[in-house]
Amino acid sequence: MIKGYHGIIMKRYEELREEERSSLLKRKMEVEAKAPELMDIEKKIAKLSMDLAVLNFKKNVNHPEEFSKLKSEIVDLRGKRLEILTSLGYPLNYLDHQYACSRCQDTGYIRQEKCTCYKKHLIEAYHRTSDFNALIKEFTFDKFRLDLYDDEEGPYPLSPKENMANILEASMDYIRNFKDSSVNLLFYGSPGTGKTFLSSCIAKELLTAGYLVVYRTADGLIQNLKDVKFNENEELLELLLGCDLLIIDDLGTELTTEFSKVELFNFLNSKLLRKKKMLISTNLTIENLKDKYDERIYSRLVGDFNLFKFLGDDLRIKKNHERNKKA
Repeated sequence: MIKGYHGIIMKRYEELREEERSSLLKRKMEVEAKAPELMDIEKKIAKLSMDLAVLNFKKNVNHPEEFSKLKSEIVDLRGKRLEILTSLGYPLNYLDHQYACSRCQDTGYIRQEKCTCYKKHLIEAYHRTSDFNALIKEFTFDKFRLDLYDDEEGPYPLSPKENMANILEASMDYIRNFKDSSVNLLFYGSPGTGKTFLSSCIAKELLTAGYLVVYRTADGLIQNLKDVKFNENEELLELLLGCDLLIIDDLGTELTTEFSKVELFNFLNSKLLRKKKMLISTNLTIENLKDKYDERIYSRLVGDFNLFKFLGDDLRIKKNHERNKKA
């Protein structure tokens, strides 16, 4: 289901290298038209650099004078190159290879380790192919309407509006402190009270800040875990376990079996051990969660997550009423 991200990313690196090769060729042709002698200098530098590398490779042969002579010639030629480029108004590195990432030179790896830019390309690749893209475009903080929540307290200590204002403030704190925090969030409450909306708002802000956020419905997560177990989809597992924030939406709507409960517990435990954060939303009450899942899962949910109860009526019904009045 989710295989090939590595291939997509490696293809992107190849495209970046090819784009720069083409761009460098155009820059060289541009400069050559203005100063043909400069390209002769470039060729001489390339040849002397190769001679120097060959000489350096012959470790058992001692040629200190020849070695110094080659280095001196290269330095002189580079000086002439810089003089010509400066006189033409070009930057000193105009004929150098311009890497998008100088750390890994657009390969994605530094020795055997993935470069920091790999994660950036993973985020782009994931969200180009993810349905979550539509959600984070539609559900943003500037579209969040606190005025839809009731002012009256009713049976609660706080009114739904006051409660939501507190949750919004906590969400903004969560975003601000995300880098240095290991806090997980559990949003629970009746359908239509803004849980998915607020989850998407948080995701949007973190994505903009450069974090890898992955969204799954609870059912989608269970299907993914089946794929990991039976098809050995290690790339998918690493995406789910390694992302900075995993959003699990609608916990409790998935088909609950012994398999799903075991796999869900193992997965939650692995995420917690890695200190990779999660945001879970559910329409179930805390009591319902205890009834639906075994003690181990319930203990993780109430013990390792900050709980936020969403109050009020279904906001989607209110929005429909507003649209009908305007129609």
